[in-house]
Amino acid sequence: MIYNSTYNDIEKEIETNNLVGKKFNLIKSIRLGGIGSKRLIVEDLSVNFKKMIQQKNDLIYSNIELRNKGIIVYVVEGQKRFTWVIPFYKLVVYKSPSFSIHSDGNFIRYSNQLNHKQNLTFFKKVLDHKYNFNKHNNHI
Repeated sequence: MIYNSTYNDIEKEIETNNLVGKKFNLIKSIRLGGIGSKRLIVEDLSVNFKKMIQQKNDLIYSNIELRNKGIIVYVVEGQKRFTWVIPFYKLVVYKSPSFSIHSDGNFIRYSNQLNHKQNLTFFKKVLDHKYNFNKHNNHI
């Protein structure tokens, strides 16, 4: 699910929580060593994103939040903010020269120019959570 989250929408928040679970509480977040990525620079986007985001000359930034049943990808372009909600069973992560996230025919490819080492650790955490979630919920 991809939507414009520049302004709060309670219905979208409820739908998001149903898909990927509620936010981790503070104690769980600390135990996990954090639940968010560092700032990422978007290198390329799928066609569906390009239709929504009219990139000018500005860089497009992104952050990722880990949830119990998936991730939320936040994309910021100028004054607009977009949210991409991905349950673990639909999430595919590729690591070639750069990271890319894929789901339902959409993708975001990230540059390795900013916070690469910290985000490498974060992506490993996401993949570990995906594996454990799938293992415990018979999705493997």
